[in-house]
Amino acid sequence: MIAQPLIAAGDAEEVGHATGWGSELPIVPHPSELILSLVFFAIVYYVMKKYVVPRLEAVYAERTAEIEGGIEKAAQAQAEAAAALDEYQSQLAEARAEAGRIREEARTQGAQIVAEMREQAQAEAARIVSSAQQQVAAERQQAVVQLRSDVGALATDLASRIVGESLQDSARQSRVIDRFLDELEQAETAPTSGRVS
Repeated sequence: MIAQPLIAAGDAEEVGHATGWGSELPIVPHPSELILSLVFFAIVYYVMKKYVVPRLEAVYAERTAEIEGGIEKAAQAQAEAAAALDEYQSQLAEARAEAGRIREEARTQGAQIVAEMREQAQAEAARIVSSAQQQVAAERQQAVVQLRSDVGALATDLASRIVGESLQDSARQSRVIDRFLDELEQAETAPTSGRVS
């Protein structure tokens, strides 16, 4: 068993001499591999630098611009919304003030209308009372005239029967009626004044 690893180590030395590595370390690459690796790395680096990186940077710049534009748009929209809110609140405050002013004017006008209506009602009531008083006075006067006429006719008839003369003469009839009515009025006022005193 010890012989096998030694043989394997010897085989590796022979392989190393055959490839030209000799007793060099196996982790150090061969110069041709190193050159080919460097050439491939340069090609990949060139392709990446020429095509891939600019595209990535363009996409990155585009995304950054979109994000910044979105942020700016959001900030602008927020500023517009704040301005609209301020304007709405100021309009609402103005509308409330206007509504309060209109309510106050309506109250004032309502009180004024009520006062005017009260004055009109009082004036109308005074006019109706005055008209009624005038009408009552006219009707009373008419009733007094009618009553005087009726009482006069009755008095004339009665006096004619008592006296036994005809009182058809209008002048005589008028004098008798007036005298009778005067006596009647004096008789009415005498007991009233006696009761008062």
